[in-house]
Amino acid sequence: MEASTFIRFEDDNGTIRYGEPTKESLAGDLIGATVEVLQGDPFQGLKRSGEKAKVGVVLCPLESTPIVLCIGLNYKKHAEEANLTIAPYPVVFTKPPTALAGPYDDIHVHPDAASMMDYEGELVVVIGRDAKNVSVANALHYVLGYTMGNDVSARNFQLPDVSGGQFCYAKSFDGFAPMGPAIATTKAVSDPQALTYSTRVNGATRQETSTSDMIWTVAQIISHLSRGTTLRKGTTIMTGTPSGE
Repeated sequence: MEASTFIRFEDDNGTIRYGEPTKESLAGDLIGATVEVLQGDPFQGLKRSGEKAKVGVVLCPLESTPIVLCIGLNYKKHAEEANLTIAPYPVVFTKPPTALAGPYDDIHVHPDAASMMDYEGELVVVIGRDAKNVSVANALHYVLGYTMGNDVSARNFQLPDVSGGQFCYAKSFDGFAPMGPAIATTKAVSDPQALTYSTRVNGATRQETSTSDMIWTVAQIISHLSRGTTLRKGTTIMTGTPSGE
């Protein structure tokens, strides 16, 4: 993998391509930015082509995912804020592959799910090769890279008296897992517990955190999820939402 960060996009001709953005272009929405075209596949390796292209449409950096695995209650400040007890193991729920969406895609919400829509900004881990029974010490060797995601939720289907405590239905509608715009590979991110990020809604900051506040580290999460279960390459893991409004 030559590129440390990559996006997936449509060029001006409507051709879907991979590209390496500059740090300056990543600071914006990438629309209209000129990027270095990458050849190959993210899981086999992307190589610089020497060609440049203009970004017309920013797509989800992954064409597909076998499954979206999600961790609930994984930030200490969030647990304190909500006055919730931390369980011995991570809370795990899933979203189907059809929940995957691009960072700027419109989400067409079913009318029955529209009354209590909510957002959760989260660090997302992308598994780069099949993993099973992985130790904490070796877990990060199975990571392709990291991106950001929104754990979109229809809270009216998540309330305990309605759902019985399950999360999946409320979070599994089509488009409820937008991710991107870029994947930063392990070449760019050596320590996933030393990152900071924020969630903004209409320009207002609602969440801001360091991943050092995680209860379970990325390596611990991968090890736990791979216990007796194969994590296929392309599996995405939403690692939990931090405190905030």
